[in-house]
Amino acid sequence: MEEAAGWAVRYSAYDEDTDAGVELPAEDRVPMTVGTPFDLASLTKLFTAVATVQQIERGTLGIDAKVGAYLPDFTAAARHGITVRQLLTHTSGLRPELPLYDCADDAQRLAALRTEAPVAAPGTYRYSDLNMLLLQHVLERITGRALEALFRDGITRPLGMTATEFGPCPGAAATEDQRRPWAKADRGMLRGEVHDENAWALGGVAGHAGLFSTGRDLAVFCRTLLAGGSYGPARILGPDFVDLLFTPPGLGFSLDQPWFMGDLAGRGAAGHTGFTGTSLVLDPATDTFLILLTNAVHPRRRRPDSAPRAAAGSRVARAVRGM
Repeated sequence: MEEAAGWAVRYSAYDEDTDAGVELPAEDRVPMTVGTPFDLASLTKLFTAVATVQQIERGTLGIDAKVGAYLPDFTAAARHGITVRQLLTHTSGLRPELPLYDCADDAQRLAALRTEAPVAAPGTYRYSDLNMLLLQHVLERITGRALEALFRDGITRPLGMTATEFGPCPGAAATEDQRRPWAKADRGMLRGEVHDENAWALGGVAGHAGLFSTGRDLAVFCRTLLAGGSYGPARILGPDFVDLLFTPPGLGFSLDQPWFMGDLAGRGAAGHTGFTGTSLVLDPATDTFLILLTNAVHPRRRRPDSAPRAAAGSRVARAVRGM
């Protein structure tokens, strides 16, 4: 079942004086459809996790190997013995993010990543975008290929996910009138350009954010993982390695989190959320998935509220589990 409601583009700007969006004339608004692409934000991390486990399956990457073995020039990660598993499980101790959007150029951004030391002891859970940025560098170093190509050739092309790609994506749902002080950059109303400021500073392709996709494409991604890594004639992972993704505490995927899964949590549900208003939950116990794609930051970001996500998860749980 799929359904669309509301507007892909409703506002031209955000008005600070009235604390409200400036609505477009009715004829200029763009209605939402089931085919509308969305900025996935942190759902991009799930693709990075799958791409990483693909390399583990192929034997080109060790899950408990030290990041410094692949990236000796990333001196802080090497010095502190951060491992691939710690990056996948957000237990590297790295802080949530770096202000890469304030760096002067790519060289400065790379230097910041290379010298960033953990702020907590490795092994301590601390959710961080930097984990997926380091994994991006690991993947690109060991394969000699860009992350965009790894996603395309290893995941989206074999699965026929033709609407899933890094931006720009002109037909996407609008996100934010991005301006300081509520945002970290002054970019105006965004549509089809990545919302995340660090991903934007990195050229729109990043391990933690940057992908755009549709509900239908993500349904294929979910069905593939629930089927043990295969969809039709395509196989992107073996069943044992899909199980590895979902083995507690989860590799890239969060497990059994009621705050956004609602009553779907509790029996091995796996998923993630995205800052722009996206979320995805897989329920292997019932072979069910739930995808929510919203432009919750249109026309500007507010305090995050996952209650609607949890409520949707609970409704699905009642339908499929008889709760």
